[in-house]
Amino acid sequence: MGDPRRGLLIILSSPSGAGKSTLSKALIAWDPTISFSVSATTRAPRPGEEDGREYHFMSEADFQAAVADGDMLEHAHVFGNFYGSPRRPVQDAIDAGKDVLFDIDWQGAQQIQNSSLGQHTLSIFILPPSIKELHRRLVSRGQDSTETIARRMRKSWDEISHWAEYDFVLINDDLEETGAKLRNIVSSIRLKRLQQPMLSEHVRKLQSEFQEMS
Repeated sequence: MGDPRRGLLIILSSPSGAGKSTLSKALIAWDPTISFSVSATTRAPRPGEEDGREYHFMSEADFQAAVADGDMLEHAHVFGNFYGSPRRPVQDAIDAGKDVLFDIDWQGAQQIQNSSLGQHTLSIFILPPSIKELHRRLVSRGQDSTETIARRMRKSWDEISHWAEYDFVLINDDLEETGAKLRNIVSSIRLKRLQQPMLSEHVRKLQSEFQEMS
């Protein structure tokens, strides 16, 4: 019926270790039409990385120009390099009715929600069941040093303190249950009136039919 729905900018945020990455992968496995937003960065490519796959690699001058022109939905300066989300590929995706998934922190989420595409965002924050469990998950991954885990734990409360700025908040105490809730949220928001541009045309047709019968 008419044009496809508009896509969503799905924002997932959480402190490190709360399960955001696992939930993101599960969401895309559920619906492979959802794509990860590929960030732009001014850092040099690492061995094995390809431009347009892991990142869009840019010079600092080009990145700054893109920000000045409004071509970045969000951006930040991290450890001496700039990172950001290019607007055009996201705009093209949602215009085509495809959802784009962002794995970003609360600052990036705020920038996207305040951008020109903010009305099409769905923001979800993932909370751990407890701080003790959050620490256990970070340790059990076996990927980080003791110092890195301590730094992640210190940063976690800064992330958690912004939970109330999100549309939905899920406590990830059971991965399967949380994944099911996440899928239900996405399915529901896809049906919002704003996401269905064909509704206006359909209502006009109904009005025309009604007038013909009068």
